[in-house]
Amino acid sequence: MGIDLSLIWAVIIAFGLMMYVIMDGFDLGIGILFPFVPDRQQRDIMINTVAPVWDGNETWLVLGGAAMFAAFPLAYGFLLSALYLPLMFMLAGLIWRGVSFEFRFKASERRRPFWDKAFAFGSYVATFSQGVALGAFINGFKIDGTTFAGAALDCFTPFSIFTGFALMVAYALLGSTWLIMKTSDELQRRMRDRAEVSSIGLLIVIIIVSVWTPLAHPHIAARWFSLPNFFYLLPVPFLVLGVTWLHLRILRRRELHAAPFMLALLMIFLGYTGLAISMWPYIIPPSITIWAAASPPESSGFALVGTLLIVPIVLGYTIWSYYVFRDKPVAGEGYH
Repeated sequence: MGIDLSLIWAVIIAFGLMMYVIMDGFDLGIGILFPFVPDRQQRDIMINTVAPVWDGNETWLVLGGAAMFAAFPLAYGFLLSALYLPLMFMLAGLIWRGVSFEFRFKASERRRPFWDKAFAFGSYVATFSQGVALGAFINGFKIDGTTFAGAALDCFTPFSIFTGFALMVAYALLGSTWLIMKTSDELQRRMRDRAEVSSIGLLIVIIIVSVWTPLAHPHIAARWFSLPNFFYLLPVPFLVLGVTWLHLRILRRRELHAAPFMLALLMIFLGYTGLAISMWPYIIPPSITIWAAASPPESSGFALVGTLLIVPIVLGYTIWSYYVFRDKPVAGEGYH
């Protein structure tokens, strides 16, 4: 029995995308929360919690895109065509956000409010665009053989627009719980309140998506509700409800700082797991699987060697950077 290179690459890409959602999610979440924190000093503290690591978080997005180009070139070309507009808006938002991140530190007091608004705007655009792309992917695409047969605006549907706003809720939860872990006093109390609202909001979003997708897509309904799949997958929704309940209880315990963020990550992971169950094994829904879109085994194997070398290095420097900046920043001083 040979090695299934397509399956290995699918796991690597899924891992890379999950790492991006986790690590850039709380980063973007801070920008989403910016308009709700008017105090200038508190905004500086929010920015300082991610200042040493924010640009490294996007490494995982690059890894996911490069891995798809190497292992699934058919899917890479197809998805770029089908999702061209949301992906371009996402990149524009990330670039604008990155520019504003750096410029606000150097701006005068008179100019800094402009860059604060730019930072928030870029975060909103990037997050919403990612959500639209996700919703369009779940909806599936018009396919003619192996090429995209739809129009540029096909990705904008009621469902994809909803998932755009839904992702804002998810990232706001990650951002608020990250700030609970990395801040103190009034800002931390403010973020606990925001996290409670976001946690309930994320549960509502998950319920709506869990009802909407089976109703709109019979093959997803068959995946979840046919026997014996129904009994195998039944723990997933109960886990979502249990983790949300526990998360709300933990948020009310003021002495716990890291636990809300860990539980928020678990909530996101459960949602990601549900998506994987619904879409597997299609990399171009509704009909092209990972095996049909895979590159030749020779090129997949060659690229896999380099990827298996570089991923531990990326993980290593990521863990080290977060370890070095593990403490809470001090107002007006940054990290000690």
